[in-house]
Amino acid sequence: MEFWVFFTAKPLFWLIITIVVFVCSVALNKRAGGSPLLHPVLVALSLIIVFLLLTKTSYETYFEGAQFIHFLLGPATVALAVPLYDHFERVRQMWLPLLVSCLVGAITAIVTVLAVGMFFDLPVGALLSLAPKSVTSPIAIGIAEKIGGFPSLAAGLVLITGAMGCLLAPMLFTFLKVDDDAVKGFSMGLAAHGFGTASAFEISALAGAFSGLAMGMTGLLTAFILPVVVSMFGLI
Repeated sequence: MEFWVFFTAKPLFWLIITIVVFVCSVALNKRAGGSPLLHPVLVALSLIIVFLLLTKTSYETYFEGAQFIHFLLGPATVALAVPLYDHFERVRQMWLPLLVSCLVGAITAIVTVLAVGMFFDLPVGALLSLAPKSVTSPIAIGIAEKIGGFPSLAAGLVLITGAMGCLLAPMLFTFLKVDDDAVKGFSMGLAAHGFGTASAFEISALAGAFSGLAMGMTGLLTAFILPVVVSMFGLI
């Protein structure tokens, strides 16, 4: 008992818990045939939240132990440039259609979610939290903070968007008869950010490279476009 109390008080405990839960979530996802509904990130996130509630542990205590994983997010993001470099020649040849596609996709994502939200008469704070849902969490949280949304709500909506993107993408590819891995990857990165990129790497390295590119481009473009669009809707 004394060892357990001593061990749980150490930051290493939460790092181990995070890794073990994620490994178990990956195994569960594989047994479920890679179902997006049981995406490892969503499952691990849910399990850790339940564990923190049961043990009455604050988020600050947990984050102190798991911050090494948070540190690794930076190098992991930069590492996406490696497969992109391997396919740089194709990216260079397609730069204009990629840029136009990303621009249209980013604007469509913002306009459609605001239009649907306004149709259902959602409060302004919820609309401003919904608007950046198609970009990766750090960017979405930053945008939500700047325009008056709720950062925690925006982070949750980003996760839901990513899971839905992974769930719907294979059906849409089949329906639209898309067989080019570059197109598959780019569309998944554009619509489903990091979740889509992780799923795209399961298709092929080419799909993962284009997905990582789309995720970065969408985040950058959205940061500039979104304030203009929400202003046109009269929300700020």
